[in-house]
Amino acid sequence: MARAAKRYVCQNCGEVHHKWVGQCGACGQYNTITEEIHEAGPPKGLGQAKGNVVELVALKGPSAVTPRLVSGIAEFDRVVGGGLVEASATLIGGDPGIGKSTVLLQVVAALASRGATCVYVTGEEAVDQVRLRARRLGHADAKVSLAAATNVRDIVATLDVASAPKVVVIDSIQTMYVDTIESAPGTVSQVRSSAQELIRIAKKRGIALLLVGHVTKDGQIAGPRVLEHMVDTVLYFEGDRGHQFRILRGVKNRFGPTDEIGVFSMGDAGLREVPNPSALFLGEAKGDVSGAAVFAGIEGTRPMLLEIQALVAPAPPGSPRRAVVGWDSGRLAMVLAVLEARCGLALGGRDVYLNVAGGLRVAEPAADLAVAAALLSSLSDQPVPERTVAFGEIGLGGEVRPVAQPETRLKEAAKLGFARAYVPAGTKLKVAGMEIVEIGRLSDLVRRFDKG
Repeated sequence: MARAAKRYVCQNCGEVHHKWVGQCGACGQYNTITEEIHEAGPPKGLGQAKGNVVELVALKGPSAVTPRLVSGIAEFDRVVGGGLVEASATLIGGDPGIGKSTVLLQVVAALASRGATCVYVTGEEAVDQVRLRARRLGHADAKVSLAAATNVRDIVATLDVASAPKVVVIDSIQTMYVDTIESAPGTVSQVRSSAQELIRIAKKRGIALLLVGHVTKDGQIAGPRVLEHMVDTVLYFEGDRGHQFRILRGVKNRFGPTDEIGVFSMGDAGLREVPNPSALFLGEAKGDVSGAAVFAGIEGTRPMLLEIQALVAPAPPGSPRRAVVGWDSGRLAMVLAVLEARCGLALGGRDVYLNVAGGLRVAEPAADLAVAAALLSSLSDQPVPERTVAFGEIGLGGEVRPVAQPETRLKEAAKLGFARAYVPAGTKLKVAGMEIVEIGRLSDLVRRFDKG
């Protein structure tokens, strides 16, 4: 019989240590190492037994294409690639209270209305609490089976039948435990083993498995990083608690595009789809205010227009302040340095505040030109010309570089009534009813504000 052995595992990155230490040497986090007990490996000699021969097949050959499970919630179906795939595992992470359980309950209710058998397993709530939420969302009569369980052995025994359900939600994977491992639920060993068993039964029975995952203070899914490698799809549910908008973002998808987003609006009756996010995010934009510019961006395959707001203010003696919401602070520092070094603007002694309106986070370098326009507008106290959008990447030499999919961005702007666009030089596109202004260097944009 194998002996139980103690080991010390970092709950942030999964690194194994021989003794307890205050700081993990792999990820640098403090107080994340806990003691876990695991069974030692098999005795020597057993590993020498011959295994079964694996059948090898040709790369080219017939493959069965299974239809996707379409929920009818277009924003969710878009992010997962057109619907859930049978025998797949999807991990959904997000901050507490952001709406993970709400959106999944709405998804399984919609799938059940289309004839799919769905099971919702909760390890954090009682069945009556889930029923109360379903009643609030208007899905009290949905044909969804509920269970409150945390033992993976019991869950697997329930699902490993010929009449297995099509969709199973596990809320959440951090509450599940395997009774053969002597460690608390939520530890690295438990999360990894629980996910492995649930994914195994999902592949065996053709179940579309949806796992809810908690996130750390850094916004990463808690537990071992290997968990994201085990599943087929990883989704993050994002949003600012102060805004009603919620963004479902795909960061990994073996069956569809990555970086695709779905936009929802949180209300009393749950999450509502937002089919035209550009119009929603620009709903409060005012064209006669200095320090605001509209960015024509791309999120996944979807064009999206956002308002970028900037404020350049006199700073008290000492270090000027840089506050950024919704954009990379390092990229803002780079744009400010280029404006100062290449365009001769004195920004080093001023406070700079930057905000992406609506609570959305922008990661595209293409937002550089719109950010520069908002900064110049605030600095000169001149509004950006009305009904104008901007996009382009700024280089360290002050040049404005081309970006991907300019035609898609311009068509979305024209559809929403914009009449002018600041674009990188060499774009050479024509859009009906829109003036295309090519900006070759950042100094060209600066001169436009000098002219008033």
